[in-house]
Amino acid sequence: MPAHPAIAPAEITGLVLAGGRGSRMGGVDKGLQTFNGEPLALHAVRRLGAQVGQAIINANRNLAAYEAFGIPVRADSLADYPGPLAGFLTGLAHCATPFLLTVPCDTPLFPLDLAARLSEALAAADAEIAMVSAPDSEGDGGPGLRPQPVFCLLRTSLRDSLQRFTDAGHRKVQAWTAQHRTVLVPFDRPGDSPEAFFNANTLAELQALQNR
Repeated sequence: MPAHPAIAPAEITGLVLAGGRGSRMGGVDKGLQTFNGEPLALHAVRRLGAQVGQAIINANRNLAAYEAFGIPVRADSLADYPGPLAGFLTGLAHCATPFLLTVPCDTPLFPLDLAARLSEALAAADAEIAMVSAPDSEGDGGPGLRPQPVFCLLRTSLRDSLQRFTDAGHRKVQAWTAQHRTVLVPFDRPGDSPEAFFNANTLAELQALQNR
């Protein structure tokens, strides 16, 4: 059997999602909170930038601070902080490559082989979306895997579908991805960090992550 063609990094645009309200952090701009001496979102930009051809940030506040990172900053086209899908839509609208890889700004330790593994799975399954599935560090404390819907590799051709979905008032990522050929990609190999997808929702969680 011929090998599935890998998706080259140059074919992927990376999108850092920093457009939320930060409501669980008391309304602060989450991506600009400090982690190991630098803004959270800058960690994400660096980790993602090493894996893709180009990167952009989705932000709705403090745009000048994000622009200082040296990559394009794009605000939501939808009003009132409607959530990650608005960021996805913004990324797809400004994406000149066949694929878009989304990551949130509050997960500074995501894997350095994220793009490669999602690309491999998407190509192998001939899927439209590849979504991370990672060990569940919350809930019952069990070792089960849980989808991480803001870590997605998307075909840029899905833009019209997402526009229709959000125009209809829908906001849940997995309700949209369920309409498409989506492959879940487990990140539970030996050597995978169990904290790779730990996201800091509160300032206390951010402090705890930094102290580990």
